[in-house]
Amino acid sequence: MTAITPGHAAPATPPSARTRGQLRASGHDTRSVAEELRTNLMTRLRSGATAFPGIVGFDDSVLPELETALLAGHDLVLLGERGQGKTRLMRTLTQLLDEWSPEVAGCEIHDDPYEPVCVRCVALAAELGDDLPITWRHRDDRYTEKLATPDTSVGDLIGDVDPVKVAQGRTLGDPETVHYGLVPRANRGVFGLNELPDLAERIQVALFNVLEERDIQVRGYSLRLPLDVVLVATANPEDYTNRGRIITPLKDRFGAEIRTHYLSELADEVQLLRQEAVLVAEVGDHLLEVLARFTASLRESASVDQRSGVSARFTIAAAEAVAGSALRRSGRTDDPEAVARVGDLPSVLPTLLGKVEFEMGEEGRERDVLEHLLRLAVATTFRERLGGLDLSGFTAVFAEGAVVETGDLVPAADLLSQLGTVTGLAKVLDRLGYADSAGRGEVAAAVEFVLEGLHLTRRIDKDAVGGRTVYGAR
Repeated sequence: MTAITPGHAAPATPPSARTRGQLRASGHDTRSVAEELRTNLMTRLRSGATAFPGIVGFDDSVLPELETALLAGHDLVLLGERGQGKTRLMRTLTQLLDEWSPEVAGCEIHDDPYEPVCVRCVALAAELGDDLPITWRHRDDRYTEKLATPDTSVGDLIGDVDPVKVAQGRTLGDPETVHYGLVPRANRGVFGLNELPDLAERIQVALFNVLEERDIQVRGYSLRLPLDVVLVATANPEDYTNRGRIITPLKDRFGAEIRTHYLSELADEVQLLRQEAVLVAEVGDHLLEVLARFTASLRESASVDQRSGVSARFTIAAAEAVAGSALRRSGRTDDPEAVARVGDLPSVLPTLLGKVEFEMGEEGRERDVLEHLLRLAVATTFRERLGGLDLSGFTAVFAEGAVVETGDLVPAADLLSQLGTVTGLAKVLDRLGYADSAGRGEVAAAVEFVLEGLHLTRRIDKDAVGGRTVYGAR
């Protein structure tokens, strides 16, 4: 889903104004966060530019609803199963903020120089007037994120009395004794709250004023602190029954609830893998398609607990593990090319078992379920990629009684030397997207994919011998 997320390198040159007077002379006008999001989103929509870079597969479903909510100025909840890109989507909102935003220098809650609200900045503004010093904050720094956990306190989110300031001589009635929580520190920015239902109900109540009156209350202080913040939360539907819920008055205060979903198009899933997976070896698109189909079948399987879902992180981890297996083969066999092959797929299944929740009746059969669905994914990809292609040159090799031994530690050169010259190999390489100058590793990957596909379509035999795979064995 690659979006530029908070933390990337900011441009080195912010605007030059360093006092409120200079800022006023520059013609700068303050806009609320909601207005910034609305104006900048409209600019992108009118120009045809991508409003949410790196988000895959949501163009006709989630994004139109999100755009509507942002244009309306709403706080919102992104509701969906794990691994559907909710957090990534939430983080892309910062790219719709102005690149630089002025604030009162040294302010804990990033006050607007024109309209400061905290006690310190109000006093400074009254004393210094247009000489009030300002600094500039990049939009990446205007995003604050908190994972809601049961032990989160009101003090964490909103604020509490700072005992150090009290010890320094301030009285408990002094508003400057307040230590601000994450929400006021996100003032004039976007606040992301992950897994909102995990937040204790009494803590959720503390967000009422933030969403409705746009202010906070701390420990009974007569402290009205108008905040300018857009709040975006995420939630998993399973949480409503298993761990917690979003209390009704809080749900009522969010302007929109937007449902996310898993990717439905194979091309989108492959694009996501290319974008997100860190592949330490070459992995062909045909193998990524196998993994995408494998994940899709898990999401439809009656053996898998669909309330928990199958995260996109499952597919990403699978692709990375397959690449890792190829790199291991390269290292153990001194093979100069690290290229993933279809034989690397089963070897990574044990590392993926913990990422899938199975139904109770499948206890003890978890690996069998994965292996069966993986075989179906390989067979389907084989038919889609190489269907209608003349593969008689491959089957002819085995008709003469030959066998080909392969495995996760068999170098590409050893695999190819067993097969010799095969008629039709060039067309296979072309169908799989390999160039005419494909190296031995890529050719071996294509050959092994053909052999496995021929076996799964019952055109050649296969056996497992001493941890290796032998095609043509009877």
